[in-house]
Amino acid sequence: MKKYTSEAGQHFELTDDAFTIAEFSESKSEGTFQGKPIGFFKDAFLRYSRDRVGMIALICIVVIILFSIFAPVLSRYGYNDQDLNAANLPPKVPGLEKIGIMDGKTWLTNRRVDQLENTNRYPEGSILQVINHRTVQGVEMCDVQVDAYVYAGVDADVYHWLGTDYLGRDLWVRLWRGARVSLFIAFVSVFCNVCIGVVYGSVSGYYGGKADMVMMRITEIVGAMPQIVIVTLFVLFFGSGIWSIIFCLLVQNWIATARVVRAQFYKYREYEYVLAARSVGVQDGALIFRHILPNSLGPVITQAMMSIPGAIFTESFLAYIGLGIQAPEASMGVLLQTGRQVLLQYPHQTFAPAIVISLLMVAFNTLSNSLRDAFDPSQRGA
Repeated sequence: MKKYTSEAGQHFELTDDAFTIAEFSESKSEGTFQGKPIGFFKDAFLRYSRDRVGMIALICIVVIILFSIFAPVLSRYGYNDQDLNAANLPPKVPGLEKIGIMDGKTWLTNRRVDQLENTNRYPEGSILQVINHRTVQGVEMCDVQVDAYVYAGVDADVYHWLGTDYLGRDLWVRLWRGARVSLFIAFVSVFCNVCIGVVYGSVSGYYGGKADMVMMRITEIVGAMPQIVIVTLFVLFFGSGIWSIIFCLLVQNWIATARVVRAQFYKYREYEYVLAARSVGVQDGALIFRHILPNSLGPVITQAMMSIPGAIFTESFLAYIGLGIQAPEASMGVLLQTGRQVLLQYPHQTFAPAIVISLLMVAFNTLSNSLRDAFDPSQRGA
């Protein structure tokens, strides 16, 4: 017999028989978990896969990468194969030529009528249409539509899907060769920038204090240097080439990643799990790279995706002003710079690289926005 007192102050007695041992049973449990637990990265991937715009951007990037890898290899032409007889030819695609699209035809203006019968100047079958007859200073003139490929004297089975440039080089091959070079420069420079920025920002954000102050002042000094000056110095000392452009992009572009990582480390370094790991003697290196950094990868990945279009644009701009890749190598900037010189006469030489670089810029920016939303912790489980 044991005595008990209720909260109301009443006294009562209970024997041991009044108590029974409660055993766990499935029927007495409040409920069971439905489904398997989802990790952070899997949850981010599921959210991203539901973003149709982001998936379209990713598919566009993958298609361009595949074309840049395989199109130059599968073509019968090399990116620097020259044929001056086939210079500045318009696009001609098998199948499309039969419906009047990309059929290799072009117009020749201000041609003398009395020379149209000259087969040395106009090979047989090259003239398709003669219009706009007029007399200029006593000479009868006209405009002539010709089959540019017959007019140039090239073989009948020759097709240039995007035409040729002023040296007779196939623009289809040079376009995807240029895309390959630009993407290679962008990916390598961004990868190196991320590695440098992650290490630099991790150390700065983890230790803080004077170390952080000194390291951040260094980034401000490096970031204050005009990029065009840095590029000019690199070109003067190391020459123009792929690796010179990559080194130019490495000088300053790691700073943005370092600042993002530093902010993440300031956020996570005081969390309970970090303090618990430090209290049991975990070394600083393990705390940085095994405990804190994995939680900061979301913003790092997003920052990397946002840096790729910037690197592509910078490379194209440098090549456009003559400080980037030099002939005979191709890049998006080289193709745009070459096409600009004949924009009024042969606009097709500019359209293709302009469209591809625009697609890359829009696709990577869209992809980075989608990844930013997917890795947002506040959206987890949504």
